[in-house]
Parts: sequence; structure tokens; C-alpha cells
Amino acid sequence: MQPEKNQIITARITGITSEGQGVAKPEGFPVFVPYTAIGDLAEIRIVKLRRGYAYGRLERLIEPSPDRIPPDCSAFGPCGGCHFRHLSYEAEARVKRDILADAFLRVGHFPLEPEDFLAAKEVTRCRNKAQIPFGTDQNGRIVYGFYAPRSHRIVPCADCLLQPRLFGEIAATTARLLQTLSIPCYDETTGRGTFRHLYLRQSAASGRVLVCFVVTRGHLSAIRELARRLMTAFPDICGVTENVNPDCTNVILGKETETLFGDGRLHDILCGVPLSLSPEAFYQVNHAQTERLYRQAAAYAAPHKTDLLLDLYCGAGSIGLSMAERVKRLIGVEIVPQAIENAKESAAKMGLSNTAFFCGDAGNIAARLAGEGLRPDIILIDPPRKGCDEACLSAIREMSPDRLVMISCHPATAARDCRRLCDLGFTLERYCGADLFPRTRHVECVVLLSKAK
Repeated sequence: MQPEKNQIITARITGITSEGQGVAKPEGFPVFVPYTAIGDLAEIRIVKLRRGYAYGRLERLIEPSPDRIPPDCSAFGPCGGCHFRHLSYEAEARVKRDILADAFLRVGHFPLEPEDFLAAKEVTRCRNKAQIPFGTDQNGRIVYGFYAPRSHRIVPCADCLLQPRLFGEIAATTARLLQTLSIPCYDETTGRGTFRHLYLRQSAASGRVLVCFVVTRGHLSAIRELARRLMTAFPDICGVTENVNPDCTNVILGKETETLFGDGRLHDILCGVPLSLSPEAFYQVNHAQTERLYRQAAAYAAPHKTDLLLDLYCGAGSIGLSMAERVKRLIGVEIVPQAIENAKESAAKMGLSNTAFFCGDAGNIAARLAGEGLRPDIILIDPPRKGCDEACLSAIREMSPDRLVMISCHPATAARDCRRLCDLGFTLERYCGADLFPRTRHVECVVLLSKAK
């Protein structure tokens, strides 16, 4: 029986979706309720009705789930960045493993169960990156934090527990200096203002931080003074860069980046690979878990000295370069020019002479390489959340590698692409999940496919 809007129902939560919402099914009718836990018995207010399902809001807990813990962040809920701070981490890891298995069964039609889930060993202060929006409140005071769910309204957050404490200190000092130097924050509704985002990255190897100001206009003396004072205040800052984004867009970074002070690159080491990263280059946000994920990918790939390894969507080349000394030749493909330059620099630092990197769309270059007769033994793919395009999948089929290893940050698109690849002549052998984003709904996975015999 379908409930009515604003009706309060009593129901038990029996599952959690890939979006992080609890699921109740009173009389078989699905109701999705955020910030609930499997086992909760609750009063739920129906806030939105759709054909065949509804969205609800938790009104009162009658019987809390044994998985529940007190949230440890005052911004939890309004912020929207975390989805599971009300769950024990053991329960969260189980949920994420189940989300992965459900995607491969429901989307990919694979009954194969995932291997042991790579749960995070640290769930606080574990991220090396932050992109913090700045704005002003109704009283004209500078605010910073995170966007509320499905909006660009800034929820103030002085110290995110997912990020290094130093990030919060740098953000607070930046806010004070913006006020002192009379630098206006960007207003999306009017298109006016200068300072948009504070973009921070930290090196696990050195602890140094690369700062990037995202601004609407470049070469402003006040922004340069902001950079100088910030570097003076924080010796751990290795450099400050300026990225110019004048567009009215949801995309954070613009096309132009300039170094204002210090080093414009972040230097780190990942799986033995020395990295020199520009702000535009992709880099996983959780160093410790990324190393575990990449080691699992290498185990699946099982590289040999006679192998040709093709790394598509290679970013700054870290995963392919971590295997480069174990293969005959490595070829990397990435669309971001700065990332390709970073990959070439890392290969040079490692003294490798068996690598080549191409800048361009992964699907287009893969198709070109396949047409030229390239036949890699191993292909690595680490596509964006939307997954692989048809050109890339078709080129993979034509190149017909013995082993295909996919890393994905979206289980549903990974399962979809695996199904397509199996239809093109591959076999799903193994897969497992890894938690690179504790306390959020996001799940990373790594998959091994082989050429069908």
C-alpha cells in the first residue's frame, strides 16, 4: 500500500543503497531514508512520492540498530560529505562490500562473490586533498566549508575529520587574510568576486602541502600578497599556485595555472614511484589505501618481463610505473597534458627507458594503437566515474590482451563495463572492493578479466 506525503509510518530499515540511504519496505513499498542503519526501527515521515517508491525523513528512532554509534562531527548531515558517521566502521565496511556485490549481480549479472574487502586501517585524517569553497554569509562574513547536498550553499566546517588538521588551520588563516586584504569571495548568483576555492594537497612522504587558489582573475597583487603571507605563516607549505577560472560553472579548476611562490608541484612517493604532481593531475586522495589497491591490481595483472603493458586513463602514471620494472614495455595514455608531463618526469627519475606516454582521449588513442597492430599482454584501465566509452571497449577487444585489470570508483559502471567486455570475449575472474573514502558512500574496486579461452 502506497503511503501519502507527510504521513508518518513506522518501519524497520532492512538495507542500504549505493547512495548511502537506508531502505524500508512497509507492506512491500520501498522508502529511502538517509542517515539510517540496517536494523533501525523508526518513525519515518514521507517527504517525496514517486511512482513505486518514496523518500522519507527519520523522525524518531524507536529501536536503534546495534550498528549505530554517536556521530563525531557537528557538520554531519547538513554537510553531506559523509554518509556513514552514524555507523560503526565494521558495519560500514560490510555495507560497502554488499554494495559492490549487489552491483555486480544486479547490473552485471555476475553471481561471482567479491574477494576480501580492503577495509581502511585509518578512518580519520586519511585524505590528502581538499577543495574548499569560500563565500560570504548574509551578514557579509567570509564562510568556508563544504556544499550542502544537491546545492551550492556552503555549510561552514572549520575542521573536517577526514582531512589533516593542518588543512583546517590553513583554511582559517586564508579566511582571515582575505578579510584583511579586502579580497572578495566569489558569488555564484551575481558572478562577482575573486576568490572561489582553496585547493590543498599533502605529500605522504614529506608532509608538505601544495596550495592552489582558484580565482576568477589572475595576476592580482592582493592574491600574490595572500600567497606570500600564507607561506610565511606555514613552513609546511611547499608552494602556492593560482588557477584562473572565470566561468560560471560547477567545474572547480580553470585552464590556466601559475606558480606564485615556492614549488608549483607536489612531490610524493607512491608504491615506490616518485611523483611530481601539478594541481591538474589526478591523484588518489587516500595514500595508504591507494598503495593497497595498487598492490592488489599488480597481483591481478601478474606482470612478466616479456609483457607489454598498456595503461589507459593513466593519470600521472603511478600505477603503470609501479609495474614498469617488471614488464618489457609500458605505454600510458591520459587526456590531461600536465599529468602526461608528470608521468614522463617520474619515468625519467626512475631511470626507465621502456616507457612511452601519449596525451589524448583514451578511447581514440586505444583505437589508433589497435589499428597499428599493438597487442599488449596486459591492459590497465582506471576510467572516470562514468566508465569506459564504446571506442575504448572496442579497442580493448581488438587488442585482445591476456589479462585486463580495471580499477573503478563506481561499482555500477564497473559492473556494466565488465558485462560489456564479457560479451566481447572476456571472462570475469576475480574482483574485490577497497575503501579509499571512509565515512562516505563511495567504494573503489579492482577487477581481473581474462581473454576467454
